[in-house]
Parts: sequence; C-alpha cells; structure tokens
Amino acid sequence: MTQSLGIGQLIASFDLPTGSRVEERVPKKLLVENGAPTVVDKRHINEGIEEIQWLAALKPNTIGVPEYRDDVREYLEIAVLSVTLRGSVKAGRLVELLHRAVPYPMVLLIVMQNRNLSLSLVHKRWSQGEMDKVVLDGAIVEVLLESQSPVSAIEEQFMQALALDRQPRTTLYDLYQGWMDTLYALHAARLTGIFALSATSDQASTRRLALQECRSLSGEAARLQGLAAKEKQLARLVDLNLELKRVQAELTVAKGRL
Repeated sequence: MTQSLGIGQLIASFDLPTGSRVEERVPKKLLVENGAPTVVDKRHINEGIEEIQWLAALKPNTIGVPEYRDDVREYLEIAVLSVTLRGSVKAGRLVELLHRAVPYPMVLLIVMQNRNLSLSLVHKRWSQGEMDKVVLDGAIVEVLLESQSPVSAIEEQFMQALALDRQPRTTLYDLYQGWMDTLYALHAARLTGIFALSATSDQASTRRLALQECRSLSGEAARLQGLAAKEKQLARLVDLNLELKRVQAELTVAKGRL
C-alpha cells in the first residue's frame, strides 16, 4: 500500500457490520453539557471542533458480542465517533474531554486540520463517589497517524489487525481491551520495527509495562544527553556519559520485552 491514509480508510479497517452503523451528526452542545467542567473547556469544545459524527453503536444485537457487567463497570455498548477539528487546534485536551463526555467506552477518531489522524481508547468504570456516574479508568491509549506520508508496512498491518473479526469476541470488555492492545502493538512496532499482536493477556500486560518503561527511560536518556551537551567539566561529563550508557542498556532490555 503506497497511498496516504485518510479517515475513510481508517474507519473501513474496523470492518464493522452494516447493522451497527449510525452515521448521525452529534450537536456540540451535548459535549459541552456533559464533558466540559470549566468555562475554558466549554470554549475549547465550541471553538476547536468543526464536526462530530456518531459512526456506529456496537451492541450485542449489532455485532454479536455479549455485554459485560461486574462490580466495577458495565459495557453494554461501544460507541464509535469521529471528530473533525478546526484551525490549528491540537487534539490534546479535547481527546480527554470527548472521552469523558460519552458514558460508553468509545473508539474515538480525530481528524486534525493537517488531516493527520488520532485514534484513542480508554476504559471506563463506575465512580466511587457519585452514584451512576462513569469516569475514566486508567490512561488514554492514543496513536497518531500521518496522512501526508504513504502508509508504511507496519501501519498497514496495524489497520488489518483492527478488523472486528480479529479481535476477542467473548464480551464487549474483551473486545475493547483487544483494540487497546492493538494500539499498544503499534507503539511497540514503532520501537522494534516489527508489528505483532500479543498472543495472551499476560503477554499484553508485559508489553504495556515494557512500553511504560521505554517511555520513562527514553525521557531520562534525552535529559542526560541534554545535560552532557552543556557540561564543561570533564569529570562530570564522564559521569553523565556513563549514566547515559547505563540508561541506554536498560532501554535495550525493555525493548526486548516488547
């Protein structure tokens, strides 16, 4: 595949049944009312979003995957939304606001002004302090895809792996986790050069922890390199370089667990 990536291709890669498609425009005021806790957030939504489309409702009766319930959460439906931003607005805070505004676990696709794409997911659970309120559970998992560049082999494999029939179908929770793990697989592939889905839940958990470690170690390596570039004292420079080598060695080990 040599063509550049567009939102249509990304949506099509999920290969969702026709019966699950909604294709309705969502008024921004609904997000303002449900997902904007501050005046600044309300302005961010009103000024930053061009259009919101509810693409699909993934329910037991539309995709044949059972619902999920326990004491922490219930997944009766997965919402698929696409959002087009306007101007030079960055996805950043809007990604969090959008996920907070929708009470269902959501597959969120964002089209930025430069036509680059963001795909994000995050688990949800019942609030411990407010009855019947749903809150985010854990960190948002997001991947950014460049629309101006040809689709790489890794990105092509990633999009093929998003297909519904390649994901767990035991419950809606497992399906959602499967998509999250597919995003983690892309993050790992961008470090290793090899795209591969985790074969088991234990492998997926190990990969998630390794990715966190890689991010932390990469940040530390960049910090040490910055300090070394400015250091004038030879003895201190030697210490920094030794520390940098240690961090880089740990980073290599962490990448090996991906």
